[in-house]
Amino acid sequence: MQRVDLYIKVEVELEDEEKPDRVAAEICRQIQKNYVVRRAEFTNSITHE
Repeated sequence: MQRVDLYIKVEVELEDEEKPDRVAAEICRQIQKNYVVRRAEFTNSITHE
């Protein structure tokens, strides 16, 4: 079995009260749960006006 690192860019639209780090944490949690990955991490966010 091979181990592969996948780098995925996700673009989302958030409500003003939503926090990017909390949304990213939930996305990571769902990826780990649904795809049985070893690790998912949030490393960076860029806010566009």
